[in-house]
Amino acid sequence: MKFAVIQTGGKQYKVSKDDVVSIEKIKGEYKVGDKVVFDKVLLVDDGKNTTIGTPYIVGADVDALIVGIGRARKVLVLKYKQKSRYLKRNGHRQPFFKVKILDIK
Repeated sequence: MKFAVIQTGGKQYKVSKDDVVSIEKIKGEYKVGDKVVFDKVLLVDDGKNTTIGTPYIVGADVDALIVGIGRARKVLVLKYKQKSRYLKRNGHRQPFFKVKILDIK
C-alpha cells in the first residue's frame, strides 16, 4: 500500500490514498470542495521502494480535497496565583481542515 509523509502547519502526517486527515488550517481563502496540493513531501513508500527527501522530495505532490472546515473543542487556559485573589480564565478553539487524500505522485 502506497503512503507518504507530508508536512503542513508545522506538523507531519502519514497519509495514504482515500485517508481523511484533520490538519491545521491553511493560510488563504478555502472552502469545502476545494482541491489542495501538498508539495512538502518528506517520504514516499510504494511497498517496494522507499524515497526519502533531503528534506523534501523534488517533484513529489499529494493531492487532497477539503471535505470539512471546523474548530476543535474548547481548551480552557487557566492562570492562578494562590493567596492573592488572582484568577484568569480563557478559552481557545483551534481551527482545522478535514482533507481527503486523492492521489500521491
